[in-house]
Amino acid sequence: PMYQFLWIFFVYAFLGWCTEVSYAALRTGKFVNRGFLNGPVCPIYGCGVVVVLVGLTPLKGNFVLLFLGSVVLTSVLELATGFVLEKLFRQRWWDYSDKPFNLGGYICLEFSIMWGFACLFVVDILHPSIEFFIRLIPHTLGWVLLGLFSAAMAVDLAATVRTIAKLNRQLDQIDQLARRLKTASNEFGENLADRVLEAAERSADWKEDWEAAAEEWSQRRAEFQVQLAQRKERLEGELAQKREQMEDELRQHAQEQAVRLQEGHDKARAELDAWREKLQTQLDSRVFGQRRLMAAFPKMRSTRHRQAMEQLRRRMERRAPSKRK
Repeated sequence: PMYQFLWIFFVYAFLGWCTEVSYAALRTGKFVNRGFLNGPVCPIYGCGVVVVLVGLTPLKGNFVLLFLGSVVLTSVLELATGFVLEKLFRQRWWDYSDKPFNLGGYICLEFSIMWGFACLFVVDILHPSIEFFIRLIPHTLGWVLLGLFSAAMAVDLAATVRTIAKLNRQLDQIDQLARRLKTASNEFGENLADRVLEAAERSADWKEDWEAAAEEWSQRRAEFQVQLAQRKERLEGELAQKREQMEDELRQHAQEQAVRLQEGHDKARAELDAWREKLQTQLDSRVFGQRRLMAAFPKMRSTRHRQAMEQLRRRMERRAPSKRK
């Protein structure tokens, strides 16, 4: 009967949300809106109870088989849900990798046993009362309420999917900006080094030219000292003039190189500052529902943009105290 299954789904989705919120409050000492959706529901709990009731009600009288069946069914559901959500949204929503006897981080023995005991409580103790409550609701009113709940959940799901899509785009942009910033920084360093080396090489070339010229003049003066004694004064003047000219050219060249180096430095610095500003803008931008999702799933990580996700999370954590003030 669809009517009864829908009511079971919504009731236990709400009770599951209450359980998650209570568990988080006990651990953190504050209210955290846990769950994939914004509203007070955790659909995985509703689905889990429906699956357990449909598949394991015949085992209600056998404590051991009911427990084992609950462990298996809930673990399969949690594994499938985690895997599908990760592939759909490129986010790992929970991670049991730090727990012993885990399977891919999606499920672990500790929580599987907890789900088994929880299902025993639901099937043997809680569910009869829930069934009685559902029967008290007038059938027509019940369908109206189910329609409202379904519409609200559909809107909530659409908003959540939109939030995740925007978050993924933001993470992609952060990663791209970080790569461009790193590339620009590396190019800046390489260009600066190349220019310094080029200036040093040219300076060395001028020095070598000067030394070669000086040596040439010196050799000529030694070879023809006797014959060209009368021209000694003139040659020394020309040599001094040539040396002064070459030194002036060397200084001018060095100044031009310094100006070009400074211009290149300023241009590269401006590019770095522009990329850095864009990256900070992305880190500071907010997507509706983003903070709630990251608080609800503290171990959530992006499968494609892990570093960007960590940057964004650290940024939000640093800004949180100032926002509360």
